[in-house]
Amino acid sequence: MKFLLLLGVLGLLWWVWKKRQRSVGEQVPPPAPAAENMVVCAHCGVLMPESDGLKDGLLFYCSEAHRLAAGSTKH
Repeated sequence: MKFLLLLGVLGLLWWVWKKRQRSVGEQVPPPAPAAENMVVCAHCGVLMPESDGLKDGLLFYCSEAHRLAAGSTKH
């Protein structure tokens, strides 16, 4: 019975130590993503990140269909 109790105490100590080690490593927050300019689709007005938009001259569009629907002749 002594050995079972000793094994249980050792197991509990090991579990607490592992949990504490894991929580120490998780306390560092990940770096924030870089801010990106937001643009508005010239056809429908949807707000989107600049990297997701299609640029046609000075205007941005959310899709190729909206760029074509706006009457643009560029490809």
